[in-house]
Amino acid sequence: MNFRPADSRPSFFQVDSAAMNDYILNNLSTAILSLDHELRLCYINQAAESLLEISAKRSLGQVISDLIPQTEPMQPIFFDALQTGQPYTQRKTQIRLPSGTTITTDISISPASEAQWPRLLIEFHPLDRHLRIDREATLQEQHEATRLMIRGLAHEIKNPLGGIRGAAQLLSQEFDTSELAEYTNIIIEETDRLTALLDRLLGPRSIPSPVFTNIHEILERTRMLIELEADSDLKFHRDYDPSIPEINIDPEMIMQAILNITRNAMQSLEDVTDPEIRLVTRTERQFTIGSVRHRNVLRVDIIDNGPGIPESLKERLFFPMISSRPDGTGLGLSVAHSIIHQHQGIIEYDSVPGRTRFTIIIPLETNQ
Repeated sequence: MNFRPADSRPSFFQVDSAAMNDYILNNLSTAILSLDHELRLCYINQAAESLLEISAKRSLGQVISDLIPQTEPMQPIFFDALQTGQPYTQRKTQIRLPSGTTITTDISISPASEAQWPRLLIEFHPLDRHLRIDREATLQEQHEATRLMIRGLAHEIKNPLGGIRGAAQLLSQEFDTSELAEYTNIIIEETDRLTALLDRLLGPRSIPSPVFTNIHEILERTRMLIELEADSDLKFHRDYDPSIPEINIDPEMIMQAILNITRNAMQSLEDVTDPEIRLVTRTERQFTIGSVRHRNVLRVDIIDNGPGIPESLKERLFFPMISSRPDGTGLGLSVAHSIIHQHQGIIEYDSVPGRTRFTIIIPLETNQ
């Protein structure tokens, strides 16, 4: 048998230390940048490219404040860290990404000694996932409390409504003229309308009947319906990912949720000069909903260029009877939230004047 000498190693063990460092940094989930003494970017790992939507090829050598304008007020801290060797942490910094999305992140600043010039190591720790999970839990608790209150209130109201309707039916049999019967018909119709409103307040009461469905077929049906309802000036822009597989959902319920959100977007565009709605589909990996980590999720974005959501409504947006329109019932988003929750998903939104985005997230491996 031929033995290799103990000090001889195969070539794949002879790894350059710089290449190994790059390999390790690029496989970290933490977003890391390195700045030189002039605050120019000299390194960015893949996690940072993904988080900050920055390309290494186009960004290396640029000043950090040109790449991320929100870091400009931090320049005195950067220079102080370079001179004193003191690390710093900036909490809950909001960064506006090139796509228009805003993220919240903690920023850690650590000096790193070099032979000639000092450098800075910048770590970004995004908080949006933790904030979103807390917000989801709080919102769900509030929804459950509100639903219990509404359910009890609806029960108390529906009982006398049934009595009023029955009495009106009996009374109508005693009238000889159609003129008097017309009044009892109004009572019956109005009690039926109030009963239907209470049922809508309670949200979807049926259990989803999932079948494997193409999400783009649902979006196209929604688009056609909205185009029939909307002003002829409304334009739809579609950005679909054709590689998305069929998803196990109740197509009618999911269409109702998407239709409610899209109809709200259409109604918000009534006074906009060039109204537009964008429908975007994507998949995301390793996404947490509640306390469950999903390998793959479907993401549907519904984006409009309307005036945005009033600040006074943002914290209560998915509650029943909350609407910014005088003639609105405030049930559309509440029903949509209930439907998506039944599919183990969530609805998120961000809104500024001129751009509102609602995002529906549903696991691709739903367990129903």
